Amino acid sequence: MDNIIEMKNIYKNFYTDEGEITVLQDVNVALERGKILGILGPSGSGKSTLLNILTNLLTPTSGEVKIEGKIGYMFQKDHLLEWRTIMDNITIGLEIQKKVNDEALKRIEHLLKMYGIWEFRNRYPKELSGGMRQRVALIRTLATDPDVLLLDEPFSALDYQTRLMVSDDIYKIIRKEHKDAILVTHDISEAISMCDQIAVLSKRPATVKSLYNISLSVKDKEKTPLVCRKAPEFKDYFDALWKELDVYEGE
Repeated sequence: MDNIIEMKNIYKNFYTDEGEITVLQDVNVALERGKILGILGPSGSGKSTLLNILTNLLTPTSGEVKIEGKIGYMFQKDHLLEWRTIMDNITIGLEIQKKVNDEALKRIEHLLKMYGIWEFRNRYPKELSGGMRQRVALIRTLATDPDVLLLDEPFSALDYQTRLMVSDDIYKIIRKEHKDAILVTHDISEAISMCDQIAVLSKRPATVKSLYNISLSVKDKEKTPLVCRKAPEFKDYFDALWKELDVYEGE
């Protein structure tokens, strides 16, 4: 198995005035090349902490992290700067890295034209819908040409209908651009419809309770999140994952 990311025996402790808190406890998870991995867990289980470790924003207390290639991070909110045009928002990562050049600009032009944003390049974020803003945020992440995308609940700020449409858009972009991805979510349907594999976290201190390989009766060329929700196996996966989450445990 060819893994682009491996996290082995990861522990993460935080220290507060009240003492030491263990957030992650012996977490083992891997992302295989060509796949989308879902990290599913109840609120406060440490999902975002895992992503922050992968981006070096946090250092694990113990354990080993192996990453082959560059990481791109897409946040819960689009974080577009309202005073910059869409094009200027997209190039901001390259500006910080001092990598704005003809090749990079041609790549951005291709992405904007491919995904229906080109005509909006000189407009400002307030002129775009929530769905289009998220598409711009993804293109901004892709502009630096990462190998792996980390998606931290990227649709959570959207209304339900827009969320469905944007998840379809972003899934297609990930596949068309041949990127691997880790999707952090607490939405079971979202995880099943977008991911090839799902790691279920326990309540804090979080460990990986189980790992599901998602296999739906959908032809690869027709596969989108919306189509996947209609697959006959979808409900069985949903029921199994709902039980795994133990959302009412202890209440």
